[in-house]
Formats: sequence, structure tokens, C-alpha cells
Amino acid sequence: MSITIDGPAGAGKSTIAKIIAKVKKLTYIDTGAMYRAVTLKFIQNFVDTKDAQQIEALLADIRIELIGDDIYLNGTNVTEEIRSPEVNQLVSEVAKLSPVRKKMVEFQRTIAAAQNVVMDGRDIGTFVLPDAAYKFFLTASIDERARRRFEEQRRKGFTTSLEDVKSEISNRDRIDTERELAPLIQAEDAILIDTTGLSIEKVVDKILSYIQ
Repeated sequence: MSITIDGPAGAGKSTIAKIIAKVKKLTYIDTGAMYRAVTLKFIQNFVDTKDAQQIEALLADIRIELIGDDIYLNGTNVTEEIRSPEVNQLVSEVAKLSPVRKKMVEFQRTIAAAQNVVMDGRDIGTFVLPDAAYKFFLTASIDERARRRFEEQRRKGFTTSLEDVKSEISNRDRIDTERELAPLIQAEDAILIDTTGLSIEKVVDKILSYIQ
């Protein structure tokens, strides 16, 4: 069984997906973390996002592993590092690159073919797993999403302003919805849930009510 949870940055996808996976005893796959790991690799290797040869060489050398709630990049645990402001600023630019998306989508489909999953991202229900049993699309106002992301970064020790976070999220929304390959869009058969003002528990209950 596959459950997809899509939506823009800060909508609560990862938090909700982890809980759903635990309750339903499914494997949670954080596709956003995969793209963040690739982005971190770009940053570490000073890769130009417009240089096809550099991108091809990096993708040939990259190895991503999901172990529990941690993500490993070529054997190194980068779970915290991929949430840095530097990665936040570049991840949508890297994720829209066709070679990157094709490699990650292939990886994601391979995982889903082998086990029951809850997978969250931006194009899971529309592109990665279009035949998933259950599809959800989470959204929230940009002010709410910015506040959540700001609080998350502050808890992790990153220094930034709420206005900068809001601007960053707005920019990511634009890039994600306008990219040529698999843009962020609600699948026609996905259930829309606006999480603005809702507690995590209420959102989880809504999703579980549809699944059960």
C-alpha cells in the first residue's frame, strides 16, 4: 500500500507523514530529504547548477540511504546539516533539474515497489506514485508556513528572521509550481487539507478517517 502526502514547504507534510507511518506500521519516505541531500552535495562540491557535466559527475558519485529517521549521504549522517538555511535557499533550484529529479524518482519508485510506504513531497501523487491507494495534499497560509519553518530553524539553532523565511518560502513556491518537470500541483484524486490553525493531532485524525 502506498500513501502520498504532497504540498508546499511548511505545510506539515513530514511531521504528519511520520505519524501516519507509525500508526499504520508503514515505511516513511521523506523525498524532500533526498533532494536536500543532493543539494548539500552540490554545495560541498561547488557544483554549478547550469553545468551539465558537473551535475552528471555528481549524480554518478552520490549515494543516499534512509535509515530510520536519519539520512546518510555517501555514508555520512547529514540529517541535521540538510536543514540549514544554505540548503533551504538552493534546494528548489537543484530539485527542478531534470537529471536530479529523474534519478531521485527512480530511487523513490524502487523503494515503494518493495514495501508499503507513506511518501511525502511535492510530486508524489501526480508523478512518482500516480497509482497510490490514498493521496493527500496539505496546504496552509504562507504566514502560517513561514512561522512554522522559522520556529523549526530557531529550535535547531539557525539564525534567521521571520521575513527572510517567508521570502524564501514564497520563492520556493514559485520555483516548485513553475518548474517544467513534475511541478507542485494537487493531484485530481488527492484529498485537500488546509492545516492553517489545525493541530497536528487534528490533521492526523482527518487523514486516518479517510484511510480507515
